[in-house]
Amino acid sequence: MAGLDDITKKAQDFIEENKDKVEEVLKSEQAEDISDKIIGSVADAANKVTGGKFADQIDDVRENIDKSIGTE
Repeated sequence: MAGLDDITKKAQDFIEENKDKVEEVLKSEQAEDISDKIIGSVADAANKVTGGKFADQIDDVRENIDKSIGTE
């Protein structure tokens, strides 16, 4: 487990050291396009698996995630 802890610490340090760059990338148009496709696919799969029973909740989560990534 020490190896995983070391990798996690390095990732956290990298993100902290490059916080401005990371935020810039997450707010880019390219991130918006990619995130829309991924989030849409995950939401569609979740609705398919649940038979649409939780469509409203899934849409809410999808919208909240989408607001955090990209430009829209």
